Amino acid sequence: MMEKKYPLLNEINSPEDLRLLPTDKLQEVVDELRSYLLESVSQTSGHLASGLGVVELTVALHYVYQTPFDQLIWDVGHQAYPHKILTGRREQMHTIRQKDGIHPFPWREESPYDVLSVGHSSTSISAGLGIAVAAEKEDAGRKTVCVIGDGAITAGMAFEALNHAGALHTDMLVILNDNEMSISENVGALNNHLARIFSSSLYTSMRDGSKKILDKVPTIKNFMKKSEEHMKGVIFSPESTLFEELGFNYIGPIDGHNIDELVKTLNNMRELKGPQFLHIRTKKGKGYEPAENDPIGYHGVPKFDPTINELPKSKAPPTYSNIFGDWLCEMAERDPKIIGITPAMREGSGMVEFSRRFPEQYFDVAIAEQHAVTFGAGLAIAGYKPVVAIYSSFLQRAYDQLIHDVAIQNLPVIFAIDRAGIVGADGQTHQGAFDLSFMRCIPNMTIMAPSDENEMRQMLYTAYTMNTPTAVRYPRGNAQGVPLEPMAALEIGKGKIIRQGKKVAILNFGALLNEAKTVAENHDYTLVDMRFVKPLDEALITALADSHELLVTLEENAIQGGAGSAVSEYLQRIGKIKPLVMLGIPDFFVPQSTQPEAYADLGLDAKGIEAKIQKFYS
Repeated sequence: MMEKKYPLLNEINSPEDLRLLPTDKLQEVVDELRSYLLESVSQTSGHLASGLGVVELTVALHYVYQTPFDQLIWDVGHQAYPHKILTGRREQMHTIRQKDGIHPFPWREESPYDVLSVGHSSTSISAGLGIAVAAEKEDAGRKTVCVIGDGAITAGMAFEALNHAGALHTDMLVILNDNEMSISENVGALNNHLARIFSSSLYTSMRDGSKKILDKVPTIKNFMKKSEEHMKGVIFSPESTLFEELGFNYIGPIDGHNIDELVKTLNNMRELKGPQFLHIRTKKGKGYEPAENDPIGYHGVPKFDPTINELPKSKAPPTYSNIFGDWLCEMAERDPKIIGITPAMREGSGMVEFSRRFPEQYFDVAIAEQHAVTFGAGLAIAGYKPVVAIYSSFLQRAYDQLIHDVAIQNLPVIFAIDRAGIVGADGQTHQGAFDLSFMRCIPNMTIMAPSDENEMRQMLYTAYTMNTPTAVRYPRGNAQGVPLEPMAALEIGKGKIIRQGKKVAILNFGALLNEAKTVAENHDYTLVDMRFVKPLDEALITALADSHELLVTLEENAIQGGAGSAVSEYLQRIGKIKPLVMLGIPDFFVPQSTQPEAYADLGLDAKGIEAKIQKFYS
């Protein structure tokens, strides 16, 4: 079957095999690779539209560069599926994003072709520069190529790296994959500015014309180069030639779906010295019409039938993200000073409806988490109520801003922290394992962890009523399906006894309450929904310690420094030396799997909670 459908691709088990083919066979490779990618992802789920858009680029890069000797670095990695297929993992693609399967992103432990393990955007140029500097020191002739998207390049880190690379004048190639789309639609003046620069037919004609003349009349080379530079200045103004001002030799834009043009251009650029910048134009979802028409919807897909031309509709309860988005709309109806902020995660954070209904109160700041937080701080200073909707693993990128710009000034910025805890198939880079630990130590912070969507709404409303920094952290995926009650502010720092039992008290922090409830009911344990991680309900903890043999804390966060640690610290402080079992995420990076598989492996499901309590008594 594979041999008949994909005769060329079946013979490519490494880029070395690809490089044995004549160039006139590359278009056939492209066609087979795109078809195989669509078939594979439709059967496994995963990232689709990004990979479809870089098939030609992936083939061209591995054809021209001597990977893995030459170092190829993918930014983020959503687009790395074709790269994995060409680098010996074609037969393992059916395991991608699954437990013990291949990783959804480039992963160093998986393949020598994966130079940088990556899951967050805008890191490629920084890492690539370090690798390029080392290659220069070794004088081994090794080339370094970084592929970054037009969404990822809006991040400050990318410009810090470009600025440094241009100053060092190190040999490296940065490829801007411009599909006018990151995950959400790209925003910002820079994105519009790039579109204006790169779409100028006058500039492109000038460049192409000068190349033709230079080929025929070398004596006017300097004149044409000066003319081209002058044209850049006239058309775009000096600041518009951004990448050249940063020290890069800019070439482009070129058609990223023309394999012949890509190969020729890359062959030429491979020999150039100093920092090079190649701008290619691609279409996200290329070759599959539904993905071309809806690249956001087809960014990450479930299993689907590609012949039906639409994704299956979910019948599950709404997600926590959806519940958050509904709350934000409800609050915006009441208060025009509510401001929703997202760093390029409008869809993932459930803010699509809010962005449509309240465009004047909605800000997508692009992939710029640091800016998102301090932007929120400025709005708070001005008397507004900013709500920063951000994934737990992305908030890590704005830690200094959280401390310096929000907490020290005690500003009322609300952090709606999505994807807190186990996220599942995206693996190590996306697990929301650390936010309780890194926030709990910050003065002025109030931290809440809801056990269901109704609690989440009440907590978000509670945060709205406060005049200090607050965080509400909630998990990825579908909510519990409980009815939503009218909003009312909670008493700060007060937990809730769910059931009164004997001997063992389970102190639950977050959305694992139902797992704990099963154990508590089976063994007649006390169960408490603590609600607040900071401040703790110290009076309740004291009473539970006095009336029970064993306290058990349960959280979807790293055990070190988390909610259980907070309980332990309090007991030590008041001199109550009490047996305490802390259940949470152990001291390692949790790999990809489904959420239920991860809970079972970590002992955070009912069976695991029960076993760890019983172990104490054995």
